[in-house]
Amino acid sequence: MGLATAMALGRRDPRARIVLLEKESNFACHQSGRNSGVIHSGIYYKPGSFKARFGRAGSHSMVEFCRDHGIPHKVCGKVIVAVDEKELPLLENLFQRGLQNQLKVERLSPGQVREIEPHVRCLGGIKVPSTGITDYPKVCAKFVELIQGTGGTVKLGAKVEAIRVSRGGYVLETSQDSLETRFLINCAGLHSDRVARLGGMDPEAKIVPFRGEYYELIPERRHLVRTLIYPVPNLNFPFLGVHFTRMINGSVHAGPNAVLAFKREGYHKTSFNLSDFRETMTFGGFWKLARKNLEEGWMEMRRSFSKAAFVRSLQRLIPELQMSDVVPTLAGVRAQAVRPDGGMVDDFLIIKGRNSVHVCNAPSPAATASLEIGRAVADHAQEMRPHTTVAVQNPRVAAIV
Repeated sequence: MGLATAMALGRRDPRARIVLLEKESNFACHQSGRNSGVIHSGIYYKPGSFKARFGRAGSHSMVEFCRDHGIPHKVCGKVIVAVDEKELPLLENLFQRGLQNQLKVERLSPGQVREIEPHVRCLGGIKVPSTGITDYPKVCAKFVELIQGTGGTVKLGAKVEAIRVSRGGYVLETSQDSLETRFLINCAGLHSDRVARLGGMDPEAKIVPFRGEYYELIPERRHLVRTLIYPVPNLNFPFLGVHFTRMINGSVHAGPNAVLAFKREGYHKTSFNLSDFRETMTFGGFWKLARKNLEEGWMEMRRSFSKAAFVRSLQRLIPELQMSDVVPTLAGVRAQAVRPDGGMVDDFLIIKGRNSVHVCNAPSPAATASLEIGRAVADHAQEMRPHTTVAVQNPRVAAIV
């Protein structure tokens, strides 16, 4: 999103001086590069929400962007399936939500599902034709190229360590140098709440990191999945359940689960950072969230520590799958904003401050919707008509200034 915003600003005002700050030595090291590569349709999201609007529009604009710039992609569609009787009403509710979100969705009988995905066993399904897949690190690389092509400056290895309010805007103290700007845009992902507070804003929510763990089908068993296969989700829980995704490179990933990470960039079960852990454990909102979701949380933990439990969840969709068919692969971490009352922020959270915009909650479908979110944030910035804009993008501490 930081890259997309910097690109949108440069296109709208070629005279603007844009600097994008990235903590890492490369782009897409975190959420942008550690995801399933899906171009989402927007079917799951509450009608009228930012997620629904940006997700639906983004499913078109991202495909168009990939096509225009020769980035590998495929609009393969996906099926969402109900595997027991109690899920059928939920499937129908999801179908109606798809219609409310102005999507072309189609009810499927079990036989019709098998025509698309022969190895799935279910009681019914939904076809979502507009879902696709792409390579988001390559999308990010093209964003960088376009930013630089319009005169924008990109700084790698520039961690934002402090922000001071100045007479003309803000002074950013980075691991490289100091930078003064009239306008600040924060797209810090896993650290967006921290950057907002450095800039004098209270997002009224805190990022709680959830690790999503995946398995990958061995090459000999990839034929079990042709496109994308999803279960019926619990719409009161922001995670979609373990599912199958055929990636743009032909591999098939299965997952993710969703377990608390003990480090904001905790991609392994053993990843631990005392400061991050203490911040989560002393946040009352986390404990209220945990109490409200004890059953789901316990199931996610079991899948994390038991391959057999994980595979059993996958076998609900493809019964013939065996434990020997899957091997662990890369995990990701979701930056989930949680309110003090324990409620999860279920939409994109964009806060406007003094000469600043802070994107403080942007989980899935943020990659799909990045072009749309970038344009929206650029609109906010343009309303304030800054003369100098600095974009600080950091998967770890990301701010767009």
